[in-house]
Amino acid sequence: MNNTYKSSGVDIEAGENTVDRIKNLARSTFNANVITDIGHFGGMFKFDTSGYDEPILVSSVDGVGTKLKIAIEMGIHNTIGQDLVNHCVNDIAVCGAEPMFFLDYMAFGRLDENIAEEIIRGFSVACKENGCSLIAGETAEMPGIYKENDYDISGTIVGVVDKKNILDGKNIKAGDLLVGFPSNGLHTNGYSLARTVLQQKYNLRDEVSILNKTLGDELLRIHKSYLTLIRAIKSNVNSVKGFAHITGGGIVGNTSRIVPEGLTIKIHWGNWETPPVFKLIQETGDIETEEMRKVFNQGIGLIVAVPKEMEETTLQTSMALNEHAFVVGEIE
Repeated sequence: MNNTYKSSGVDIEAGENTVDRIKNLARSTFNANVITDIGHFGGMFKFDTSGYDEPILVSSVDGVGTKLKIAIEMGIHNTIGQDLVNHCVNDIAVCGAEPMFFLDYMAFGRLDENIAEEIIRGFSVACKENGCSLIAGETAEMPGIYKENDYDISGTIVGVVDKKNILDGKNIKAGDLLVGFPSNGLHTNGYSLARTVLQQKYNLRDEVSILNKTLGDELLRIHKSYLTLIRAIKSNVNSVKGFAHITGGGIVGNTSRIVPEGLTIKIHWGNWETPPVFKLIQETGDIETEEMRKVFNQGIGLIVAVPKEMEETTLQTSMALNEHAFVVGEIE
């Protein structure tokens, strides 16, 4: 018997079928700026620079970590793509940028066309919600690197901001307030610890009373996009100093990235109620509070630094979008 690529574990036909199946999902995110179709060697995007004095491209690349293990075990693949897009959107939105286009990468132990289509469906849903286009991607089948039923995904986003509107925290000063906005659970961080702790005691399909749902459903909550909220705050609040997307490293670790040297962050940990899932993780795993704060977002997914006199305006702006904001700290 002659060896073939397929006999070694790579099915070229399945890859071609996957591209055909996802074309319409990707096309549904296109706008007039997309000038190539899916399947070309590169995605091309033209944007109008006339509205900018000095347009600056802002890019970010990320994955969703071991949250993938939850999706794979639950057999739910249409939300993990939304997690990834929203995470990437948040990372450039906190810099002041508007998302333009997104590119994906998927790697499988064995390519399952149905799973690939569901992942791309998630990408397309979130891209449309955030007003960006899914213009290109790569699907790889790598037996020997991944187990047969495992896969990995990553995404790259590109946006634009006028140089004068870049938000980098350089104007933050002592006395400024830190206003926090709720997360939608773990988002995409801390899953290695959460899985280690919780899956020793619970099955993903177990109903957990403190959560009022199954553990799997809780852990697959979609990473929240803060783009609409960030836009509203930039429009309505004078002298926004900077935003921090709270991901791995927790509230202090991520907020520190925008605070100038010589200043410190004081967090008022008692100003908001920690969501039940974090209490469950801490109690089940007997985890110290400091470790929880270092690993997880603890219920706060976005922080904005504003002058003290802008506190009420910031809170009112968020309330108009049905967002319950909290003053979570200050700069000293």
